[in-house]
Amino acid sequence: MTNHVEKFHAALTVLAGHGHIKQRLIKAYEENLVEISEDELPISIKQSFADLRRQMYSVTPLNGEGSICASVRKMSFDEASECAASVVTLFGVASRMQDDIQGTLPINDVEAARIPPFLVKIV
Repeated sequence: MTNHVEKFHAALTVLAGHGHIKQRLIKAYEENLVEISEDELPISIKQSFADLRRQMYSVTPLNGEGSICASVRKMSFDEASECAASVVTLFGVASRMQDDIQGTLPINDVEAARIPPFLVKIV
């Protein structure tokens, strides 16, 4: 899952950059999110990501234009902003889930192998 969090973070970096929201959305999605499969995502964000993907591929491209470019070109400013906001939300949920998982894992092998004192039998 870390890989997905990193991809969402990279997409956020593009979305926070300069340029028109539609240009940033296309670049963020094509460079960072296009390779993510819904099946590899946690259940809690799977449907939201599938909805985003459906929006990004909703228009049939013309004259060599890609599906993502065509779909974003046909979006209103508000629709493009909503898609960008979806990326932000997905990143937030994925990163919180990653933090929860990492919080339960031992920091190192020594910590994992340590036996609580009340379980140690003194001979």
